[in-house]
Amino acid sequence: MKPYVQPAAVLAALSFLIASGHAPATTQPRAAVAVPVREHIPRRLSPSMSQVPKRSETPKEHRWVLEDLYANQAAWDAEYAKVKHLTKEIAGFQGKLKDAETIARCFALEDDLSLLAERLYVYANMSHHEDTAEPKFQALSEKSKKLSVEVNEALSFITPEILAFSEDELRKLIADPTLNKYKRTLEEMLREKPHILSKNEEALLAQVGNVSQAPSTIFSMMNNADMKFPKVKNDKGEEVELSHGRYIQFLESRNAEVRRDAFKAMYDTYGKWKNTLAATLSANVTKNLFYAKARHHSSALEMSLYGDNIPQSVYDNLIGTIHEHLPLMHRYMALRKKLLKVDELHMYDLFTPLVEEFDLDIPYEQATKTVYDSLAPLGDDYRKVLKEGFDNGWIDIYENEGKRSGAYSWGAFGTHPYVLLNHKDNLNSMFTLAHEMGHALHSYYSDGNNEYRDAQYTIFLAEVASTLNEALLMDYLLNKSTDPKEKMYLLTYYADQFRTTVFRQTMFAEFEKIIHAKAEEGEALTPQELSSIYYDLNLKYYGDGMVVDKDIEMEWARIPHFYTSFYVYKYATGFSAATSFAKQILDEGKPAVDRYLGFLKSGGSDYSINILKKAGVDMSSPEPIRQAMSVFEGLITEMEKLTDGK
Repeated sequence: MKPYVQPAAVLAALSFLIASGHAPATTQPRAAVAVPVREHIPRRLSPSMSQVPKRSETPKEHRWVLEDLYANQAAWDAEYAKVKHLTKEIAGFQGKLKDAETIARCFALEDDLSLLAERLYVYANMSHHEDTAEPKFQALSEKSKKLSVEVNEALSFITPEILAFSEDELRKLIADPTLNKYKRTLEEMLREKPHILSKNEEALLAQVGNVSQAPSTIFSMMNNADMKFPKVKNDKGEEVELSHGRYIQFLESRNAEVRRDAFKAMYDTYGKWKNTLAATLSANVTKNLFYAKARHHSSALEMSLYGDNIPQSVYDNLIGTIHEHLPLMHRYMALRKKLLKVDELHMYDLFTPLVEEFDLDIPYEQATKTVYDSLAPLGDDYRKVLKEGFDNGWIDIYENEGKRSGAYSWGAFGTHPYVLLNHKDNLNSMFTLAHEMGHALHSYYSDGNNEYRDAQYTIFLAEVASTLNEALLMDYLLNKSTDPKEKMYLLTYYADQFRTTVFRQTMFAEFEKIIHAKAEEGEALTPQELSSIYYDLNLKYYGDGMVVDKDIEMEWARIPHFYTSFYVYKYATGFSAATSFAKQILDEGKPAVDRYLGFLKSGGSDYSINILKKAGVDMSSPEPIRQAMSVFEGLITEMEKLTDGK
C-alpha cells in the first residue's frame, strides 16, 4: 500500500471520465475528480468578448493562484532536483528492509519523496491545463510525467521486500511501536498478501499488462475514431452528420421524428458492428476472469471490490434495493409520458425536456453567493473554508483559449485544493461549482486531519461530498422558488439525476454482474446473448408503461465504462450516500452535521465502508438507498401536484 499513485495514470483516468460524460472520481494524488460533463451552454458574451479570450487576457482575479504551490519556476526546478537526489537515496534501502527501524526510516523517506513528486506533477499539469497549447508547460508536464515513472520505479522494491516476511513476522511488525505511524500500511499489505504472487509471477503479470489493455484500446479506437454515423435531419430539416457529441442534442429535440431517427441511426450503426463489439467486450471479461484466477479471487466481481475492501453484499444490496423501488421509476416514466403529451413513451423520449427551457441567468458572483447560502446547514466552519476558497485563488473560473475543458478538483497535500472550471452563467455551472467545491473541502478537511498516508480517500467515497453539496443546493433552490415554472424546472433537473445516476448506473452494474457470472460458468457472450440480457434489463427498469424499443438492445455496445469493469456502481452508491447524508442533516441538524464533518476529516484513515458507517451511513444495509428513494418519491409527488389538471 504505497502512498504514491502514479499521477500519469490519474490524469488518464480523469481524461476518460471527462470524455465519457460521467461523474467520476479517480484515485488521485489529492482528489483529481472529474465532474459529470453537463451540457455546456455558452456564457453570454459582452460586446468586448466576441470570442474566447487568450490566457493573457484573463483578469488575475479570475485565475487560480498556483504560486501557492511554487512561487516561481526556480522553486519548481529546485524541488525537482531534490526529488532526483532522493530517488538515489531511497535505493540505498533496497535489500535491507529486515527490521522495524530500517523499515520506518524507509517509509519516512518514501513519504517525503512521494509528496514532493506529487507537488511537482500537480503544478506542472495544472499549469499545462491553463493553456494546453503553451509549449513551456507542455514540456514541464512531460518532464513531470517522466519523473513520476522514475519515482514509482525507485519505490517498487518496498512492497515485495516487506511481503517476503511470513504472516507471523508481518504481524510482529504491525505490533511494533516503531512502526505505529505505518500500522495501516502494514495491515493492508497483510490483507493483500494472499493475492500477491511470487516475484517471477508478478513480473510475468506486469508484462501481460500491456496486452490486457487491448480490449479497451480497440473499443476506444473503434468508438472514437473509426465509427462513422449517417446523416439525420435536425429540427430545421437540415441533414447533419450524427456524432457522439450531437446525439444527446438530437434526443433533446421537441420533434419526435428527429429524436426517433437519431436513435435508430445510432443503434443501427452499432448493430452493423455487433460481432466485433461483442468479441471485444467478451475479451475484456475474459481478461478480468484471468486476473481473478491468477490472484486467487473467487470471482472477477470479488476481485474488483477487494481493493477498497468492499463486501460483495454492498454491490448486491444496491441492485436488490433498487429492484424494490422500480415502481418509482415506472411512476416517473408515467409522469414523463403525461408531461410530454405523447400517446406512447419511447426510449428516445428519455432526454426530451419535460418543461420549456427556463432561463436562469446566473453570473458567477451570484452563483458563489447562492452556493454559500445553500450550504448554511453545514455550519459556520464549513462555510468559512468555502469562502476562503472563493476569495483566495483556489478557483480558475472562466474558459480561455487552449484551457482544458470540463471541471475538476485537484491539488497536493500540504497546500489548499484547487478547482478548474469553465463557468457559464447558467444552472449547470452553478451546480458544477457546488460539486467541485464539495471535493475541494473534502480534501481540505482530509489533509488537515491526517498524515499524508491516511489523507487519501478512495474513489468509493469521493463523490459523496460533491453530490451532498448539490443535494443541499437543490433543496435550497426548491424552498426559495415561488414560480411554479421554475420549481418544475428544478424538480425535473433533480429527478433526472436520480434516473441517470442511480437507476441507470445500477442497471449497468447489474448487466456487468450477469455477463461476468455467465462467462465464469463457461457460457459464450455472443452478440445475441449480450443484447438479450441488456434488453430484458431495460424492460425491468423502465416498466410496461413505456415502449422499450428493440434498438436499445445494442446500447451495451457503446458504454465505455464496461471496459472499466465494476466501476459504475460507485456512482449509484455515492449518490445514495450523499442523499442520505443530506436528508439526515436537514432533518436532524447539528448531530448529523458533526457526523458528516467527521466523515470529511477521516480521509482514508479507515476502510471506506467503515468511515461511512461511523458517520451514520451504513452502505452494507438498504437504508441509505431507501432514504435516497424517499427523496426521489418526494420529487415525483411534488411534480404530480404541479401537473394536476394539466
